Parts: sequence; structure tokens; C-alpha cells
Amino acid sequence: MTANLGTHTFFMTALPICFWYGFPDTGSALVHMLAAGVYLSGYVKDMVCLPRPLSPPLQRITMSGSAALEYGFPSTHTTNAVSVAVFCLFELWKARDNYSLALYGALIFAALCYATSISVGRMYCGMHGFLDVVFGAVLGAAIGAVRILYGATFDTWIATGTWTHQVINVVILALAVRFHPEPADNCPCFDDSVAFIGVVMGWAFGLWHFTTTAQEQNPSITSIKQCYAATNDDLIKVPARLVGGIILIFLWRAVTKPLLLFILPPIFRFVDHWGVRIPRRFFLQSRDYKSVPALRQDDKVLPPASEIPGMLSDIRRRKRTISVGPQSEADAREMIATREQNKLKAQTSSGLSQELSPSSLDDASLSPLARSETVESANARNGETKLLLPESDAVRPSLLSVGDANPQLVTPPISDDGRAEEKSDREMFSNLERPRVRYDVEVVTKLVVYAGIAWVAVEVNPTLFRLFGIA
Repeated sequence: MTANLGTHTFFMTALPICFWYGFPDTGSALVHMLAAGVYLSGYVKDMVCLPRPLSPPLQRITMSGSAALEYGFPSTHTTNAVSVAVFCLFELWKARDNYSLALYGALIFAALCYATSISVGRMYCGMHGFLDVVFGAVLGAAIGAVRILYGATFDTWIATGTWTHQVINVVILALAVRFHPEPADNCPCFDDSVAFIGVVMGWAFGLWHFTTTAQEQNPSITSIKQCYAATNDDLIKVPARLVGGIILIFLWRAVTKPLLLFILPPIFRFVDHWGVRIPRRFFLQSRDYKSVPALRQDDKVLPPASEIPGMLSDIRRRKRTISVGPQSEADAREMIATREQNKLKAQTSSGLSQELSPSSLDDASLSPLARSETVESANARNGETKLLLPESDAVRPSLLSVGDANPQLVTPPISDDGRAEEKSDREMFSNLERPRVRYDVEVVTKLVVYAGIAWVAVEVNPTLFRLFGIA
């Protein structure tokens, strides 16, 4: 479960089922906690940009093709697992009188095992370090506590409010998208955050409109739970709701996503003419492309319905991927930095260098890719800054001194060892898995598609279920 269960898969299953089966309180809690966990952990990841544990010496075990492209601190899996466990423990404590002592203890143990197995499993798989998991657990516990304290109040504020509450909610969530930190590398954390923000938008509108309509039709309804009352002991209605709801969600996605990717680029080019654009560094701007091609398979959170049979058959043949070595740019830079740090420690311990200085940085033992960073940090102490200027065809980089009135180019000598190390580093970077090209229109597309998925689950599905008599 630790390596296979992604937050997206868990969410996309939990949200519709909880509402179909007549448990809107649990459904709302899962929506908020998972959305907050993905957004806040992704926010921290892109803000501090700390890579995953160094490999080697660790081996990484995963079944996700894009997991290694994300940063490691904090662990999103741990954040979500702990928040859900905290909420479940609280709900069990409230209903403790309804269970026997043995069953109550077993359920408590199951909730604790759920959070612990995922947290420890992330370290076992080499995807996170101890501090990644600890911070993720603290963040998850805080999210669970906030949901317990203020979740019901927020649900009521959304469900019983006017349209102004919806506007306030959308504005706050849009600002969360706009001010998400820019990562140092092309990290897909932002995509996950946008998807879950769209989910909260769609959930809020669907809940408000559905409950308002239900109360207008039946003034005796006084709670959200009454609006989503469902028959859960019918062996025909329950599967029918499950299958029908999934089909509706896939239909929404199959129609809306390609439509938006077709009509949005010219709209974005028009507004870009007036200087309005989505300022994301790693997203291709609409002025630089004509259309959005078919997106690569590993970036599809919700696959097309036509691909599901093949995916189910692949699961039986799918094996864990065990990898050793850097898999992202952050991994590679961390490996180079660790190597250079070990060199400097070795020099210091052998008496070759007691203090880092500009002269010692010209030593051929330092890789040119790392030399630029160490030169900059060393000269900063002397009031001088040196910036790396990449050359198009040369292996040897040039350094530009800008600390005096007469800037000049400085070319450090490189020995054969330095050239070999430079070549090895370049080969390492060339072999890294690259994220696919992402387009500016995908931000709005994700917001609309995932907002629609939540809206279908919260309002469209219950309405159709009652219309066809399977509620």
C-alpha cells in the first residue's frame, strides 16, 4: 500500500463513495484534509526545495514514474495518512459507546497501523528521510485537528451561505494558486496542488447549490446529512450508484479536458497580448505554441475510460521499480554538492586546506559544475561575487567577476581529472528523467476539470440517483 496508493487515487475513490453512500460529513472531511495536505506539503516542498534521500547509498522503491521528480521534504503521503488517522480516531472516540471494547480497540489499532505503516514505509522505500516523515506527520496532525475543530462550521458556512460565500471561497483558492512558490526545478507538486484546489471549488459550489435546492423543495430539511440521505442496504442500488457515478465522472473528464485544451490556447494568446499571463516559470506560454499535443501517459491523474481495462491487466504484471542513482535535477545537484563537500573535508583533514579561499577553489579536483557555487560562496565573504556564465559549446565554464569597477572574465584551469568529472556530470544530467513540457492552459484546465469532478460527485450524481430511483 505504501508504494502503490497515491493520494490522487485515494481521493478520487473516497470522494464519490462517501457521498453516494450517504456519509457527507466523512466525505467533506476527506476532501478538506487531503486537499490541505497536498497543497500545504507541496507548498513547503517548492519553497525549501530539499531533495529526497541521497541515492546511492539508498535504493528507492516506487511504482510511480513521476515521484522522483518531486522534492522530499515533507512527505505528502505521511501528511495525508496522519490527518485521516487523527480524524478517524476522533470519530471513533465520539462513537465509542456504540462499539464493544474489543472492536473499539481493534479499530483504534487499525487507524494507528494505517498511519504508521505508510510513514515508515516511505522511509523503507527510500523515498523520504526521517525528518521528512516527522514534519509530514506534524503537518497532518495539525490539519486533522483543524478539521475536527472548525470543519463542521465551515461546511455550514458554505452550505447555508449566499453566493457571496462562494465568491470569497473562489477568490481565496485562486490566490492560493497564484502565490504557490516557484520551485528551483521542474517539480510537479504545483500540478497536484492545482487539482485539489479545483476539487474544493467544485465541492463548495455543489454542496451549496444542492443543499439550497433541497431545502427549497422540502423546508423540513435542517442538516446537510438529510440532503444526502441514501439507502445503503440495497444490494442493487449501492452497486448501481457506484458504477453510474464513476461513469459520469469519466464522461465529464473525457469531454471537458480536450475541449478546454483546444479552446484555451487562442484565448490565452489574446490576453497575453495585453500582458496578462499565468507567471509559472516551467510552463510553456501560449505565445510559444499553437496547440497542446496529446499529453504523456505518466502525467494523467485520471486516465481515459478506454485505457482502464489495459491498466487493470497491467497491474497484475506490474513490478516495483528499484533504482539507485539520481533521478531528478535536484538529486544530481545534491550528489555533486555532497561529493564536493566530502572533498573539502578530506583536504582539511589532510592539512591541504584549512580554510576555503578563491585560490583553493581553482584546484582541478573540483568539478566545474560545482566550482561555480563554491566560488560564489567563498568570495561572498570577501565582498566579491562571481557568477557562472554557461558557454554553448565549451566544456570549461567561465566566471565573470562583478565585484570591482572593471569586470573581467576568469577561466579557471581544468586538469584531466576535472574534465573527466565534468564529462561524467554532464552524462548524469543527460540521463535524468525529464518532466514533460507543461502548458500554461493546463492550470485553468485542471481547475475546471477537477472542480467539475467534485461538482458531479456532490450534486449531479445524487440528483440523477434520485431521478432514476437508486438513491
